[in-house]
Formats: sequence, C-alpha cells, structure tokens
Amino acid sequence: MMEFIQLQKILKQNIPKIVKIQALFRGHKARKILKNQEIKQQLLFDDPGIEFKEEVVFENGAVYRGQMLENNRHGYGVQIWPDGAKYEGYWKENKAHGRGKFWHADGDVFDGEWRDDKAHGYGVYTHVNGAKYDGQWMNDMQHGKGVETWADGSKYDGQYYEGMKHGQGYYIWADGSEYKGDWFQNQIQGFGVYKWPDGRAYEGDWLANNMHGKGLYTWKDGRVYKGDYLNDKKHGMGTYTWTDGRRYVGQWENGKQNGEGKYLLPNGVEREGFWQDGKRISWKDETKQPTPPKMK
Repeated sequence: MMEFIQLQKILKQNIPKIVKIQALFRGHKARKILKNQEIKQQLLFDDPGIEFKEEVVFENGAVYRGQMLENNRHGYGVQIWPDGAKYEGYWKENKAHGRGKFWHADGDVFDGEWRDDKAHGYGVYTHVNGAKYDGQWMNDMQHGKGVETWADGSKYDGQYYEGMKHGQGYYIWADGSEYKGDWFQNQIQGFGVYKWPDGRAYEGDWLANNMHGKGLYTWKDGRVYKGDYLNDKKHGMGTYTWTDGRRYVGQWENGKQNGEGKYLLPNGVEREGFWQDGKRISWKDETKQPTPPKMK
C-alpha cells in the first residue's frame, strides 16, 4: 500500500535520537516541585563547615565561584568551563546535585533537577534548534511522563523509558497527521489510532511503525476495510465495503483480493468466487471452476 510510504518518511524524520537535557519551568505542578527542592537544598546553607570561595581555578581551566565544604564544591555555586559551558545551581561533594541550570557550549540549555552530575527528576531541555523537552528524567535520559516539541510544530505528549518514547503517547506531526496509542522503543507498536489530514484513519494493531494484525481502515468518502494486515498491507481475511454498500468478504494478499471470497450487493444478492491479484477470475457457480490460488 503506497499510502504508508509518507508515514514512514515522517516517522524517520521526526523520531529523533535521545536528547541531552532541557529548560524553562511552567505550571503550578512544576513550581511546586521546584519549591520543595529549594526547601531541601536550603538546608545546605546551615552546615557550619561550608565556606564561600570567590574563585577556584581547576587544572582543566574551569573556574568555580560558590560554596565549598572541605575543599569540595558543596552548596550553591557557579562553574564556567573553558569552552563556555556553564552550570549554576546546587552541588554535593563536587557533583551537580539538586536544582541547577546548565548551559552547553553549543547553546542547548537544561534547567531542572540533578543527581550525581546527571539530569534526574523534573527538568526542561531546550535545544538551540528550537526542539524542547519538558518532563521527567532519570540518569540523564528522558524517563517517565514528558512533552517534546519541535520547531516545525510537531509534538509528542506521553511516556518515555530510558530516553525513548515507550508506553502510551500522542504524537501530532507538522502536516496535521496524528497518532494516539502504544509505543515501543521509539516506534509505533501495539494498539493505536492514526489519522491523516485528508480524513483517512486506521485503528488497530501495529508492529515497527506498520499496520500489522487486526485493524479498521476508513476513508473520508465512507469506504471501510476491516480485517487482517501484514507489514502495512491487507493480508489474510478481510471485508471491504464500498460507499454504495457493496462488500467483498474474503482473502487478501499483498494488499489485494486474492483467493476465495464473497461479493455481496445491498439488495441481498450474494455470489462466491475466486480472485487473483485484485481481479475476479471466476464465480463458484460457473460450470468450470478454477483452482483457487494459494495464499503465500
């Protein structure tokens, strides 16, 4: 079925590699999370051993200004690297830990929670190219609930697992196409509904971004196919209904009627026959019956 070539191209273009980490907080829930973090981090200031250092220069050329405990960055501080990267926020035993903001040398920014030098908890990562992720992190990877947007208007809202879209999610593309359903390791897989801008829709099973299994495909003009799919094509048993009420019920192969089937009219007339490569080759009630083509 040629209509899914475009879907494959769109998926390849819009399912990106794992993003690094992101910025900018929004909403009451986000502010509440960060406020709780601030309360916990404020306790660091109460340690009598903490002292403020105006400037500490490390062997790699990085410069730190902030709180230290026993010569370790500990508490609140700012560090700037020779390549222009910068971190401002909380530290624990020489590692970014707690709330903090990191400016990458390439212009990307992460603003959120850290644990042991890794994005962990809630955070927002903004790419210099306009892409953005707002949500949960674990060990520097998107993990949990999140929303990802792109400069072209595409958007994904759903679950992540170890940096990949995984679980339930809703994706809308720049051209207006949309998918809502199951994801598996950055691919459409499981059960879901895909809708095209021209009014077509598919509801059913998916495997590796392809319609695969049982499904219902509808057209804007009223045509309907309900049945089996294999690698994006009608394959197996299925029913195709035309806009005028005529129906074909039978076998399909590689997207076309192939094998034994029934042709039903709206007035109740029904005939059984044999089809090959999308064309009827004989009716069953004819004197000479052909050998039904085998399904591969």
